[in-house]
Amino acid sequence: MLALCMNIISANAQSPSVTDLAPTPPMGWMTWNFFGTNINENIIREMADAMVNNGMVKAGYDHIMIDDGWQGGRDNKNNMIPDPQKFPSGMKALADYVHSKGIKLGIYSDAAQLTCAGYTASLGFEEQDAKTFASWGIDYLKYDYCHAPSDSNTAKIRYKKMADALRNSGRPIVFSICEWGGRQPWFWAANAGGQLWRTTSDIRDSWKSLTHNLDINAELEASAGPGHWNDPDMLVVGLRGSKGPSSHKGGTGCNDIEYQTNMSLWCIMASPLIATNDVRNMDEATKRILLNDEAIAIDQDPLGKQGKRKIADSVWNVFVKPLQNGDYAIAILNRSNATQKSDIDFNSLGLEGKYEIEDVWQHKVIGKKEKKWKGNLQSHETRLFRLKKV
Repeated sequence: MLALCMNIISANAQSPSVTDLAPTPPMGWMTWNFFGTNINENIIREMADAMVNNGMVKAGYDHIMIDDGWQGGRDNKNNMIPDPQKFPSGMKALADYVHSKGIKLGIYSDAAQLTCAGYTASLGFEEQDAKTFASWGIDYLKYDYCHAPSDSNTAKIRYKKMADALRNSGRPIVFSICEWGGRQPWFWAANAGGQLWRTTSDIRDSWKSLTHNLDINAELEASAGPGHWNDPDMLVVGLRGSKGPSSHKGGTGCNDIEYQTNMSLWCIMASPLIATNDVRNMDEATKRILLNDEAIAIDQDPLGKQGKRKIADSVWNVFVKPLQNGDYAIAILNRSNATQKSDIDFNSLGLEGKYEIEDVWQHKVIGKKEKKWKGNLQSHETRLFRLKKV
């Protein structure tokens, strides 16, 4: 009996809770939007080096996610193997390299026989693949839903099966459910074992796509919290119309104001911050946006609240996000095609009293005992503030 109890205690000690796996929204960089399936181990190593050297890892971007296109089929024992031409050193050696840089490694599969790009996927091999991923040192799995039935019940079953397999793999692996929101995963994905779930279709490098994903995700704040996050897809900051998958369907690029809005809104919504630009070659504007420590602190706030959209019309969107220490974050977006003058009374947002206002993008306090904020916003600009009650 004592031995049985000790085994149970040991098993529990090795099985992290859901919130332990993703207590705050995951941050990192993913291959897909810039490279598509044109990936290899040298690119991943270069990205890891760049993320250390440019300050991204220090800022919190501590994952590299390898998306579709890494697979080389299965060996004679049905073990998943990486493409030997793209990853000749093997995935374990690559994971060791990435880990040596203080970065975790993510990988991709699909809840069907083939992935979205037509590569080997995991249906029917969940336990085997999960153990393979664990043996390589994988820390994160993005699990897609191409070539799978459209009903919700099948999705729940297939995702739970992989989640259970990951829990049984012997390694803590964050599980990212990617069925694009059509089956309303915010109602069931946490129970199925996911730490985050896509709420939207794939984002493109365009203002139209950015706001489309925003409008879906903005209504789902009740579903988010430590260990379970709504995911409106990756950041497009700095892509500038790059000829990868993000350029499809009108993804011709955004301007810096719109990229800053992408970052501001994803932070106020406690979204995963997954960069997808070429981080080896970032201009200063892109660095300024992605490395803003005050914006990142709002996203990563331990209270884990997704900001609530309090005002939503054709011109203004205003979000309020409670923060752990009693502060609030506020994001004000001008959706129109012209400069607009804003006059926001904090009482109208449910915030009584007076506040010190810190402008997150200007990195300075702009008001000491304020009950409102007035100012001009350019077209598609978002002003992001941290409010401290005085």
